[in-house]
Amino acid sequence: MDKQDAKRIGIGNMYYVMILLIIGAILLSAVLSVSIGQVSIPFKQSMDILLHTITNGKLGSLDHIQNQSYLNIILQVRMPRVVFALLIGIGLALCGVVMQAIVQNPLADPYILGISSGATLGATFAILIGFGGSAFLAQFGVAFGAFAGAMLTSMAVLLLSSIGGKATSIKLVLSGVVIGALCSSFSSLMIFFAKNTDAIKAVTFWSMGSLATASWDKTPILTVVVVIGAALFLFQHRILNTMLLGDESAITLGINLSIYRKLYMILTSLIAGTMVAYAGMIGFVGLIIPHITRGIFGADHKRLMLGTLLLGGLFMIWADILSRTLIQNVELPIGIITSVIGSPLFIYMIVKKGYNFGG
Repeated sequence: MDKQDAKRIGIGNMYYVMILLIIGAILLSAVLSVSIGQVSIPFKQSMDILLHTITNGKLGSLDHIQNQSYLNIILQVRMPRVVFALLIGIGLALCGVVMQAIVQNPLADPYILGISSGATLGATFAILIGFGGSAFLAQFGVAFGAFAGAMLTSMAVLLLSSIGGKATSIKLVLSGVVIGALCSSFSSLMIFFAKNTDAIKAVTFWSMGSLATASWDKTPILTVVVVIGAALFLFQHRILNTMLLGDESAITLGINLSIYRKLYMILTSLIAGTMVAYAGMIGFVGLIIPHITRGIFGADHKRLMLGTLLLGGLFMIWADILSRTLIQNVELPIGIITSVIGSPLFIYMIVKKGYNFGG
């Protein structure tokens, strides 16, 4: 074995150690998250409750639980939020890293192609026409409006970028800017003419992002979308790496990037639309998490993808903790937390590393 092989093995072992450390941090953060809130629950009791529930009573004893209401608080109120935060973080980070490869722009995030503006338009329409008026529509009406808006916007961007030839990364970005601006204008126009002040407040709060509506009933759809999306893209590292090289290099390798761009665009729009539909507008996660991960694991998507997913989930769990605990008895919109944390981090990365994919 030569020195190069030994170095490669060493780097590979370090990668798996880092992944295990991040997974450990996620598990620890999850237990901490269900312990913190208006009702403070001892860490040991929270861990026992979770272990007892997950292992169906084989691990973790409930004999020393001081207050039986702790079970309901953890299992029915806080744990759904932790799962939601983990899934939303994974989904947004996944969309961010894929979108940055699609448009060959490290400043891209899930919303650069107009997805956020389309989702906002759909949600604004749903709220202002009174979709929150019944129990069923209150749960699914706004989410469906946001999802439909995101998907229709994505289709419009794809169609516009394909006019006059194949869809390139530059045409996708320009089309996204134009369609996004158009959707934002319509949203503002609808709010301007709206007379329902409660609906306007609901639109404003939704646009800031929140996990307050998290529940076990909404988890299955979110889980299916995120898990399937993550599983698909974890095995697309070769195409994603080729996208960073450009169309000319791809042609020499016999790969038609235009087809993959459209396919990836549809998939990321589906995932991002679902994230927006369930949690509202949460910015900066898809932008900064891939950059942080590149600094740790490098630019190769074979290593980058898994690290990005895990760090995205970890970041969102802590953002949710901060949103619930920074101000006593007040829950801040989680989109504000991610922006406050994300902006300085991104400014630092710009100053230190510049706009590149090298990490």
